Amino acid sequence: MASFLEQLRNRKTELQRTETTVTYMDGSRKIFRNNCEIDAPPRLGFIVDNSPDQVPACIVSQFLYLGSQDCVRPEVLEKYGITHVLSVGIETPPFDEWRTEGEQQQSRIESRFVECLDLPETNLAEVLVKTNAFIDGCRACGGRVLVHCNAGVSRSTSVVVGYLMERCDQSFMQAFGTVKSKRPCVQPNAGFIKQLKQLQS
Repeated sequence: MASFLEQLRNRKTELQRTETTVTYMDGSRKIFRNNCEIDAPPRLGFIVDNSPDQVPACIVSQFLYLGSQDCVRPEVLEKYGITHVLSVGIETPPFDEWRTEGEQQQSRIESRFVECLDLPETNLAEVLVKTNAFIDGCRACGGRVLVHCNAGVSRSTSVVVGYLMERCDQSFMQAFGTVKSKRPCVQPNAGFIKQLKQLQS
């Protein structure tokens, strides 16, 4: 009687030929076909969108706007009447370089940079103390503030949600729902969401 190993070897000749694609940790891919190794054509695991994100979402009418760093351009700020720019975790560009000396005297953008890493362990409460104060100042003088980070998805979103909770007496679900309805791509990291929910208690 043939051994189990011999039975497997005999059975192998009856199996249908196939190919296997292996993706390595560096993203390279190989196709194994008939004991031969072939380089697989490269592919992207995501869709690349190179179009600029230059339309800030109006969260509170005529006052509070949320966007990405693409919104921090002279033509965008002018179009939406932005008077204040709050940069969360990404340096504010030198606004004065955009204007001539006469224009600088007529219209000056007030800006504030607040350090904030997009990490779950970042202390969001400490960030909100600074950002809420800046937004309050803008509101008091009747201005319009653009809150932005790099992509306008996590850090700046968390700041705006935190502001709505602490200054507009909204729950996390109300505040996040408001922001999400105006800018569907928003998604704070898990640590920020946890900390924002804790603001309610």
